[in-house]
Formats: sequence, structure tokens, C-alpha cells
Amino acid sequence: MHAYEPGTVTPTTKLLLSHKHPDDRERVEEVLVTSLHDHAPFSSQHRIIDTAGREHQVLVVSDAVAEESGEVVGTAGYYVDLTDRLADQRNEVLDEMLPELLEQRAVIEQAKGALMVVYGLTADQAFRVLKWRSRETNTKLRALAAQLMGELRGLPPVGTRTRTAVDHILLTIHLRIPTA
Repeated sequence: MHAYEPGTVTPTTKLLLSHKHPDDRERVEEVLVTSLHDHAPFSSQHRIIDTAGREHQVLVVSDAVAEESGEVVGTAGYYVDLTDRLADQRNEVLDEMLPELLEQRAVIEQAKGALMVVYGLTADQAFRVLKWRSRETNTKLRALAAQLMGELRGLPPVGTRTRTAVDHILLTIHLRIPTA
């Protein structure tokens, strides 16, 4: 789990704690100390950093090992690497949510594009305009963008001159793309 070759190190509490993720180390140490003091089982889900610097999400389950006198001399238990399972769960959630998120984002991008063309704005400026109207009217950004696009589609068509200019650009644009 920690990526040591078998037999190259003696596992100690200090060594194991040195591999805990810095944000988890203090919490794990507190639970371990309490477990040893109370002669109680130990369980923790936290992150470790292996010898190659890779982060693993692990579940540790152990129990105190005591001598006949009752003195705790260590722990015995096991680690379960949850990293792949958690990644699989994240991917499942993303697979479920991503299409909907992309669909919701598409209407915002369309509204940004419309504002960019009509007002000559950059993408960032157009987004700031949409966010400003969303805040000012206490309306969800996506709902505002969808309504804007719906109403823009209801406007009279652009004049023949503008449409002809756009036709020309569309039909000849490939001629002006720089080649690498």
C-alpha cells in the first residue's frame, strides 16, 4: 500500500503517520492514540501518500495488541485502498450529471454569443452582463439565458444586407484560416 518492498522497512507508528496526508495526519493520530489508550479497536478513512508521492484514499481497521500484562505493544489490522472505488463512483456521478450540466451550460453559452455579436463584447464581458442581470433580478442565470434566447428568436429576421454578409463570411471563411 505504501509502496515499500517487502522486508525493507520495519513498520512503526511513526513511519505510518509520516505517510498520512498532511490534512488528515492530526485527526488520524488522535484516533490512534485514543485507541491505544482505551485498548479499543481503531477505524479511520483517510488519505495516505505512498513512497512515489501518489495519494490513496484508504480505510484502516485495526485493534490494539496487548501483552499478557495488559500493556499495549502495537496494533494489528488491515488497510483497504478505496481510491479506485471512489474514482469509479465519481465517474458514475459525472456520467449521470455531465449531459445535463452541458445542456444547461449550452443555453448560457448561446446567450453569451448573442450578446457578444449584438454589443461587440468579449466572452467574459458578456458573461458578466448575464450574471449582473441574474443578480439584479434574482433570477437563475440559466433561466435568464434561456428566456433571452427564446425572445431573441422571436425578433424579426436580420436584413438582407446583413444576411448576405454573413453568407459570404460562412462560404469563404476557410480561405482565411491560417495554416500551420
